Amino acid sequence: MSRFLPLLLTLLLSSLTYSQEIQFNRDIRPILSNKCFLCHGPDEKKRKADLRLDLREGAVADLGGYAAIVPGKPGESELLARVAHDDPDEIMPPLKAKRGQLSRSEISLVRRWIEQGATYQGHWAFEPVANVTVPDSWQGNPIDYFIEKRLKKAGVTPSAPADSGTPLRRLSLDLTGLLPNLEEQQAFSDASFEATVDRLLASPHFGERWGRHWLDQARYADSHGYAIDGDRQMWPFRDWVIKALNDDLPFNQFTVEQLAGDLLPNRTKAQHVASAFHRNTLINQEGGSDREQFRVESVIDRVNTTGAVWLGLTVGCAQCHTHKFDPITQREYYQLFTFFNNTEDANSTSATVEVEEYEILNNAPEPPSAKEFRSAKAKWNPVRYQNPVTSSGKPLHVQKSNSLLVDKAAGMNDSYHLRAVTYLDRVAALRLRVLPDKSLPRNGPGTAANGNFVLTKFRIQAQGKPIAVSRAFADHEQPGYPIAGTLDQDGKTGWAINVGGGQKATMNAPHEAVFVFMEPLETKGEPLEITMEHTLNENYLVGRFAIELSSAVPPAPAAKPAVIPKPRKGKVMVMKELPKHRPTFLLTRGDFTRPNKDTIFCMKEK
Repeated sequence: MSRFLPLLLTLLLSSLTYSQEIQFNRDIRPILSNKCFLCHGPDEKKRKADLRLDLREGAVADLGGYAAIVPGKPGESELLARVAHDDPDEIMPPLKAKRGQLSRSEISLVRRWIEQGATYQGHWAFEPVANVTVPDSWQGNPIDYFIEKRLKKAGVTPSAPADSGTPLRRLSLDLTGLLPNLEEQQAFSDASFEATVDRLLASPHFGERWGRHWLDQARYADSHGYAIDGDRQMWPFRDWVIKALNDDLPFNQFTVEQLAGDLLPNRTKAQHVASAFHRNTLINQEGGSDREQFRVESVIDRVNTTGAVWLGLTVGCAQCHTHKFDPITQREYYQLFTFFNNTEDANSTSATVEVEEYEILNNAPEPPSAKEFRSAKAKWNPVRYQNPVTSSGKPLHVQKSNSLLVDKAAGMNDSYHLRAVTYLDRVAALRLRVLPDKSLPRNGPGTAANGNFVLTKFRIQAQGKPIAVSRAFADHEQPGYPIAGTLDQDGKTGWAINVGGGQKATMNAPHEAVFVFMEPLETKGEPLEITMEHTLNENYLVGRFAIELSSAVPPAPAAKPAVIPKPRKGKVMVMKELPKHRPTFLLTRGDFTRPNKDTIFCMKEK
């Protein structure tokens, strides 16, 4: 019996397979692509007998009383007759082509496909997604229905439901790349699933985690490549990608700004930086290299990457010849090539934009190194501001040096609401710096006519719970207006900075206040929620200010102006169009030294 078992299994599998509907893309296209398309495919220069088999209209065309394929009639289909022919002079593919002949199983597939009507499908990337329905009896997640159906078909038993902690671990790793801590695991429940997703999506680590995948597609690197491999300042583009993901930038805008951010009307610096997507190409700095060769190679890289990333197509094959299976001719390839062939980067860093550190990332702080963290200069760490707005709906504008400036249209007694994101795991104190600004009265830090302000309440929350403050102190207090007045419940007390009582301090200068927490706060990646109220006098608002955090309790600040750190600057490579366009030619077999006489003009001269 054992010797008949393989035969029985073969017959059983054959009968099951025969009953299935043949799909062109899955079953037939690979056969025709491997054995037939070289001579009967999209490449018009190599096409034989005026027969094209990659398109249905070519396959069923009248060839003089016969056709390669007659739908529903395999006996009348010349294709089937030729692939199964015994005569070496008639069989296809020809023996001299050394493509190999179709196997019996492949011939059987082609026969059944013709019997079923020889239905063609377009390229998979251009086929519409089929609508599917889930039976009304199914009670679980609709996706699980299709997974379970496929598992049953494959004879695979589904895994047991995950324990309570596993979903949180998976969510955290998927969305932020970080493991949840013990407290988060203990607090997690099915009821908090959606809230947990929202918390993780709001984390700045979300953009960092998923930005890595896009940066891989953009072939991001911090050096030029090749033997010398010199440094390049591409971090502004990295910051743009992170911010775009954290801000949930619409994908159409995400695409436009990277493909043509430099060409947008009234473009912002961030949009111009986004076009650095195309400047992640290699740059050869070796002596004796051919500049034109590597310029062309950079253009080719942009074309191929654009096709792969946004079209899902291997357009690079059409560099040398019309594509063998994707619907792309060589001429169409160089028409796309033309757009990237008219930029000012001749294998160099010619087109650049100067960017300050964290300018693109909305002034987000860089995680300090261990050495910097222990140093006195790194005691206070800046934050990244989320949704800074006044109670009247006016924005607090992010300024250089990581400060906020109130909008001129803010209300007379507006309160401020914002979220402060930090990379610190532990926070023991908060510093509020009020800063002079040329746009404010008397160049002061407040909106009052003399540059003063009265901050009546300063509230800090974390995870929806208020943070208790043990003490507060400031480098300067107006008599009768101490910083402690911001911590009580009295709306008629607060902190102001006018000078009186023989004080030698200067009012319209930088000042600072420090709030020491009752107990150090473990942030767990959650932002601090900050509220600032101005209820005592009309139009006595804090005009410009900055928030900083410390992991340790600091000493009382000295009565001297705060030093505003200067961020480093860098020049990021971006795209810039040539004032006069280069002519573009088809390149014979993609060789930059062999331009074809066929010139491509798909762009107008300026």
